[in-house]
Amino acid sequence: MIAALPWPSSTGSARLKALPSLGPGPAPERLPFLPMRHNEREGATLTIPPADLSGYADVVFDVAVPLLPDDRVLINAEIEHAPLARALAEAAYARGARYADIWYFDPYAKRSRVRHADTATLAEVPSWLDARNDELERHGGIIVNIRGAAAPDLLAGLDPVRVGLDRMPSLTSRQRLQLGNLVRWTIVPYATPEWARAVFGEPDQARLWRHLRRILRLDEPDPRAAWRQRIAELLDRARRLTEMRLDAVRFEGPGTDLTIGLLPDAHWTAARLEDVKGRPFQANLPTEEVFTTPDHRRVDGMVRSTRPLSLDGTVIRDLELTFAAGVVTDVRASAGADVVRAHQATDAGAARLGELALVDRSSRVGESGVTYLETLLDENATCHLAWGAGLPPGVPARLRTDDPVRLDAAGVNTSRVHVDFMVGGPDVTVTGLGPGGKVVLLRNDTWDF
Repeated sequence: MIAALPWPSSTGSARLKALPSLGPGPAPERLPFLPMRHNEREGATLTIPPADLSGYADVVFDVAVPLLPDDRVLINAEIEHAPLARALAEAAYARGARYADIWYFDPYAKRSRVRHADTATLAEVPSWLDARNDELERHGGIIVNIRGAAAPDLLAGLDPVRVGLDRMPSLTSRQRLQLGNLVRWTIVPYATPEWARAVFGEPDQARLWRHLRRILRLDEPDPRAAWRQRIAELLDRARRLTEMRLDAVRFEGPGTDLTIGLLPDAHWTAARLEDVKGRPFQANLPTEEVFTTPDHRRVDGMVRSTRPLSLDGTVIRDLELTFAAGVVTDVRASAGADVVRAHQATDAGAARLGELALVDRSSRVGESGVTYLETLLDENATCHLAWGAGLPPGVPARLRTDDPVRLDAAGVNTSRVHVDFMVGGPDVTVTGLGPGGKVVLLRNDTWDF
C-alpha cells in the first residue's frame, strides 16, 4: 500500500485503519469550473473533459475523504496537476469547505537543486512549508495528494546519494499528520502528457485518462456504490486469509523463490482507515489489495520484480533482491540498482520487508495490461512487497503499540521509509504455509482458495 510512513519515529506516530460507510449522499450542484490550457504557447487545450474532473472530485470528497462543512483542505500537486487541483477546490468549496489551499511543487526545480546545490543544504526544508501543515493539525481537515509524474525518469543519471538527500516534496510535518491519522488524507492519480509519454511512447494524455477513468470506477453509473462493493469484496478476502492462521507465504516463479514469515496470529486487511475522531477515509484511490505486515526477521531467498519501479526520479528496471535472515544482502537491476542501494541504506529497517500484499487478476489496474510507472497504480495491478516500514493495520491487535523498540522486538519494521515493488504475475505462484500444511493462494494471478 502506498502511504505515509506508518510507525513512530523522528517523523511521527502510528497510522490505523478501519472499515466504515463511504460518505454522504449526492454531491451539491455547482457551476462547472474552467479548465486550464495545457500549453498556451502551442494553443493545445486540455484533453480531459471538465465533466470527468468534476465527477472525479465528487468521488474524492464523497468516498476517499468525505468532506464536512467548515473543513480545511490542503491539496498537494505538481504544476501539471492544476486542472484536477482546481476541480478539487471547486468541489470542496461547493461542499462548504472553509478554505482550500493548493501547493504546487515543480520537479524540474528539484532537479536543478540536486544538480547544483551545495550538498550540505540538500536535506534542508524551509520552515514556512511546514507551517500550513501545522495549521491544519490545530484545526483538523483533509489532505489530498495528487500523483502522476511530470516525467517519471526526470532524475535518472544524477548522483543517487544527492537525490536521496533531497526528500522534497515529502515533508515531515505532513507525514506526522498522515502517520497519526490526525487528518483524513488520500493519494489520487492524474494523467499528465509526459507521464503518458513514459507509458505509451507519446504524450497522449487522453489515452492515459481513459485508463484511469475505468480504474477509478468513474465509468460506473454510481462510482460510490461501486467502491462500496469493491471494498467489501477485499475485506471478505482478507478475513478468510486471517482465519487461515498462516505462518509464512512463499512466492515461486522465474527468478523468484522467496519465503516470508508472518507475525503470530497474522492479520490481513484492506485499505480503509479512520482518523483520530473515528471519521472514515480511503488513503489510496484506487485500491485493489489485501495485505499484512510480515515478520521482518523471517525472510529468505530471492525475488525478481515483475514491473519497473519509479523511485526518487529514476525508473528501476529488472530489480532482483536476495534476502538472508530478513536482510537484503544483494541488489541487482539493469537500471537504477545504486538508487535502490542508497534508499535501503536510509536506516536499519530500510533493507528489510514491511508489507506483503496480494492482488488478483480481477484488479482493474491489472486488467488494463499497462505498466504505469506509478506505484499508486502498479501496486494495485499485481502482488507486491515493500521494503521499509510495516503497516499498523496489518499487525495483530495485541502487538500494536507506539513503542518502536517493542515493535521491532516483535518483528514489526519501524523504518522511516516504505517502498512498494511488484513481484506478482501469471508465472508466479503464491503459497500459504500454515497449521494445515500448504495451500495455494494465487496461481496464474487467480485466487485458488
